[in-house]
Amino acid sequence: MLRSVLLLAAIGTALPAAAQQVAPVSAPVLTDGTLLDVSATGKATRVPDIATIRAGVVSQAATAAAALSDNAQRMTRVVAALRKAGVADRDLQTAQIQLQPQYRYAENQPPAITGYQASNSISVRFRDVAKSGAILDALVAQGANQIDGPTLSVDAADAALDEARTDAIRRARARAELYAKAAGLRVDRILLISEDGGQLPQPPMPMLQMARVAKMADSTPVAAGEQDLTVNVAVRFLLR
Repeated sequence: MLRSVLLLAAIGTALPAAAQQVAPVSAPVLTDGTLLDVSATGKATRVPDIATIRAGVVSQAATAAAALSDNAQRMTRVVAALRKAGVADRDLQTAQIQLQPQYRYAENQPPAITGYQASNSISVRFRDVAKSGAILDALVAQGANQIDGPTLSVDAADAALDEARTDAIRRARARAELYAKAAGLRVDRILLISEDGGQLPQPPMPMLQMARVAKMADSTPVAAGEQDLTVNVAVRFLLR
C-alpha cells in the first residue's frame, strides 16, 4: 500500500514537468517597433547586342522524295551563306524538320494526296545586330522563304540584373524612408529581403514570311533600340 502511494506521488510530481515540456513556444513579438513591407522594382537599361532569327525553307513537290531533295539543296545553300557571312557553328542550330502530305478535299469523297511539303528551319544567333539585316537579305537570295524574327536580347544579362537589384533596394529604402517620415518614425534596419526573380524582356516576335522575292533594293533594317531588365524585390523594414 505504501509503495502504491509513493508511485502515485511520483507520477503526480512528474506531470507538471511533462506538461511544461510540450507547451508551445510563442513567437517573439516586437513591442518597440513597427514593421513595414515594401515592394520595389529595379531597372537596368541596355542596348541589345544579340539578334536571334529562325530561317527556313519550304518546298513542295509531287512526291515526298522530291520535296525532301529540293528542300535539302536549298537549305544547304542557306547554311553555306550563313557561314560565309561569319556566323559561327555554335550560333547555328536546327530548329525543326517536317514532311507533310498535301490533300485535296471534295464533297462526299475521301481526301486525296496531291503532293508533299517539306520544311526545314534553323535558329541563327547574330552577335552583330547591325549586320543581321544584310544577312537576312542574303538568306532570301539563297532560297530561304520563311523567316521569323528577329528576337533581340542582351548577352551579359547577369551584370545588368545585378545593377537592377541594387536599384531595387535603393528604391525600396527610399520608399521606406518616406513612410517612416510621414509616420514620425525612422528606419532602423532591414529584417527581410526576398526576390521574385530577374525579368528578361519578352518582346513580341514579329514574323516575316517571304514566299517569293525576286529582288530587294535595300537591306532589311534592324534597329536594336533599348531594353529594360528588371528585378522585383520585397523588403521588410523595422521602423522605430
